[in-house]
Amino acid sequence: MEITFTKKVLITVGVVILAVLLITAFIFVFDVILLLFAAILLAIFLRGLADLLNRYTKISEGASVLLISLILIVTVVGAIFLLAPSVTEQARHLRVELPRSAKSAANYISQFNWGKALIDQLPGTDEVLAKIDVPAMLSRVGGYFSSTMGAIGNFFLVVLLAIYLASEPKFYISGIIKLFPLRSRERTAEIMDALGDTLAWWLIGKVISMVFIGLLTWIGLSLLGVPLALTLGLLAGLLSFIPNFGPILSAIPAILLAFIESPMKAVYVLILFIGVQIIESNLVTPYIERRTVELPPALTVVAQVALGILIGGLGLVLATPMLALIMVLVQKVYIEDVLGDKEEEKKQSRKDRKRAIKAKPDES
Repeated sequence: MEITFTKKVLITVGVVILAVLLITAFIFVFDVILLLFAAILLAIFLRGLADLLNRYTKISEGASVLLISLILIVTVVGAIFLLAPSVTEQARHLRVELPRSAKSAANYISQFNWGKALIDQLPGTDEVLAKIDVPAMLSRVGGYFSSTMGAIGNFFLVVLLAIYLASEPKFYISGIIKLFPLRSRERTAEIMDALGDTLAWWLIGKVISMVFIGLLTWIGLSLLGVPLALTLGLLAGLLSFIPNFGPILSAIPAILLAFIESPMKAVYVLILFIGVQIIESNLVTPYIERRTVELPPALTVVAQVALGILIGGLGLVLATPMLALIMVLVQKVYIEDVLGDKEEEKKQSRKDRKRAIKAKPDES
């Protein structure tokens, strides 16, 4: 009896240690998993454009991916050269004007009792300067430089992986399918197709949404006479890739700049950003959800916050597409296969019954 109990204790301890090791290893390699996921997203985008090119040309799949990648690189570099002088000048102006607009907003708010109480709670300039630790700042600058170089290296790694994945997607997909038993391979292929379609349509919708928001914001800010409209519109379009938090981050500098002229103009800018988000959420978002999966807003925010805290900016950016994949996996693997609740089959059977009921009177 003692031997059996000892074996149970040893097995339990071994399982716990193995679980801890696996969790630790997963945490350490999670950055790599996110980079791989980013490469998969980019590969799907490249592959979609390459397939479109193959409809009109007879070049190979690998050559079409390389050609699309080259066109995109040339386009991005050309856009940088064309827009860089204007955007750089506006960004420099933005860096100068934002402190002024923040001071103007503080002066306006301090006219009210609640605003004065809030301003009094904030630390003064002398207090902030006294707390500045120069050696610590220099060490942070060094860390920022190293992290920036690491981010550049990760970017090129993602691009390289994406080109490889987009050139021969069937090779990698078939390799994953072969890891499953023979009886499950057909179902695994269906799930892989569903995951690919979800990410592809999510990307299409997101690109349309980014262009839509960027253009509307630029046009609206230009009509309102807000300075740096091009830079702010570009910022709004890029940050809209991050749901929930991106629009808030892009609205703050625009509102502060509008505050320089008048508080009322800042209100108009706020209304503009809200209106753009309302239009986008009623036109583009339903289109995405029809093609992919409907993401619960609360669950999306939780996923963004969790990955943002654990990983940082990359986790915040990739939280939404990862959540979409998890939702598809839960639907296909757990709800349909494990629980046997195949809603799509039920819908199809209901449609068939309705057709049969409608056909009976005609036969009689």
